[in-house]
Amino acid sequence: MTKPRYDWTIDEVLAVIERPFHDLLAAAHACHRERFDPHEIEGAKLLSIKTGACPEDCAYCPQSARNETDLQPEPLMDLPDILAKAEQAKAEGATRFCMGAAWRSPNDRQVDEVAEAVHAVADLGMETCVTLGMLTDRQAKTLADAGLDYYNHNLDTSPDFCGEIITTRTYQDRLDTLVACREVGISLCSGGIVGMGETRRQRAGLLQQLAILNPHPESVPINLLIQVPGTPLHGLPEFEPLELVRTIAAARIVMPESTIRLSAGRSSMSEETHVLCFHAGASSIFLGDRLLTADNNGDDADAAILDQLDVSVRPLDQRVSIES
Repeated sequence: MTKPRYDWTIDEVLAVIERPFHDLLAAAHACHRERFDPHEIEGAKLLSIKTGACPEDCAYCPQSARNETDLQPEPLMDLPDILAKAEQAKAEGATRFCMGAAWRSPNDRQVDEVAEAVHAVADLGMETCVTLGMLTDRQAKTLADAGLDYYNHNLDTSPDFCGEIITTRTYQDRLDTLVACREVGISLCSGGIVGMGETRRQRAGLLQQLAILNPHPESVPINLLIQVPGTPLHGLPEFEPLELVRTIAAARIVMPESTIRLSAGRSSMSEETHVLCFHAGASSIFLGDRLLTADNNGDDADAAILDQLDVSVRPLDQRVSIES
């Protein structure tokens, strides 16, 4: 069985990405089968519980107050409304419920309100995940005490490309929040976005940053940029699908125990791209036709792909990867 490493260099990760394509996929799929059932995926649902008016200047994000998009800001949802959405998600087969709020760094009162929602969703028997921006140690402890399973805080890209994408926080700010969550026992959901104009080496730099965390993030979402009119990254050349597959495969190899999620941008992917990504080691998707503010693939399209592959959504009582 492949043992996790925590000393990857960028050159080593780049060499993995650049392996001959068939060799790369064979190695990634073999690594995947060592710890995960290739006939099951994790199904999650994502809900924006507070939308827009974020003070950050992320070049990809329609929720930034600095980007001129058509998105209308919405305040934090009431607890009964959040819980109703979670119950619906569970009924539709999701095992994890993810809640996102467009804050740079919430205040303690806001975190307390989200903690109530976390506790209520956990009582449904679902795994819980939130993304709220940067947290203090106290706020991380509040969420942990509420029963939060995962905190999503993507690194987005490599350290040397980060300044091209965002200037309102530093790379270390992101890492500090990951440490705060890890120290109180919250599992990490941390990945990044491809297709933002970065080089292949910079994609390797993102994976290397994730792969030197010890332990690795339990969940690693790989997002394909959704180009939203009004954001600075709108109009970039279309990302090569096989480059996405290479990124998924490399993530699987350098973080063998992590759940790799094929995340945003699936509505623009062909069935063939989906299939290759699953074969390369992706074993989690967001269900439904909506992400935070963007379109998702939709249940009918997902069902068609998964049926052809004889793959099912993992039931609630089987949420862990298979043992060696």
